[in-house]
Amino acid sequence: MISSFVTRDGSRWMPKYLAAIDGATCIGCGRCFKVCSREVMHLHGVDDAGEILGPVDGDENDFGGELNRMIMVIDCRGRCIGCGACARVCPRDCQTHVAADTLAK
Repeated sequence: MISSFVTRDGSRWMPKYLAAIDGATCIGCGRCFKVCSREVMHLHGVDDAGEILGPVDGDENDFGGELNRMIMVIDCRGRCIGCGACARVCPRDCQTHVAADTLAK
């Protein structure tokens, strides 16, 4: 069981990994993506019915006119290092993080 990790100065630290993003709350602002150095998440398009259409690329793809809004989606969960930068910049508090010690059980 993991009790905690130690930083370079000897301080105890417990990583909290990104586990979920609430698509109903996320506004797709992209702040979390910009601070994430690991490319854990990407913007995806959503249609009027709330169905995820796919990743949004830089080409202003509107998915054949179906694009209603954008949300952030976790697509590389294993890359998360638990730094918490994404949670600190999220204006909607739509992310769920899980402490490393709960994953080791």
